[in-house]
This record gives sequence, C-alpha cells and structure tokens, in this order.
Amino acid sequence: MPKAEIRWKRVTEEGLKIQVYAQRVSRDWRFYVRGKRFDQWQPLTEPPLEDWLELLDAVRRLVTRRRLQPDHEERLCRRIRERFPEAEV
Repeated sequence: MPKAEIRWKRVTEEGLKIQVYAQRVSRDWRFYVRGKRFDQWQPLTEPPLEDWLELLDAVRRLVTRRRLQPDHEERLCRRIRERFPEAEV
C-alpha cells in the first residue's frame, strides 16, 4: 500500500458493510467507498466525521512509524476542525 493510500472497513447506518479508501492528492484527501471486493470504487464527496477520525487515527500511526511527516497530521486536524467545529480532535 503506497503512503498516499489508507483503507478501512465500517458499517453504515443501514447496517451494510462497506470499504472506505482515502487517497492523499497534494495536500487534500479524497475518499472512495465500495460495497464488496469486486465493486467499483465510488467517490465520496461528503465523508462523515467517522471517516475523518478513522483517517486521522491511521495518519497518527503512520507518523509514529515515520512513514508520514508530522505536518500531515497537523493539516488533517485543521481540516477536520474546519469541517466539523463541534468535533474533538
């Protein structure tokens, strides 16, 4: 898995299991979802807070392992605060 890709699984509000994938493009993160293994990845234009926090957790682990720079975590925290002011990061 390249440095710019992070994947995880979650359950939607309807009870469906989905796969989520975030890709870093320049300084932005793009999210994609799919239902099953052979489905096509679909862009997720408005990812929920749950996905942003999962991405933040993964980025923090990668920073600890020195696979990403600490400024990636800072920028991501700033982005989450902008989109979700009520969230505690």
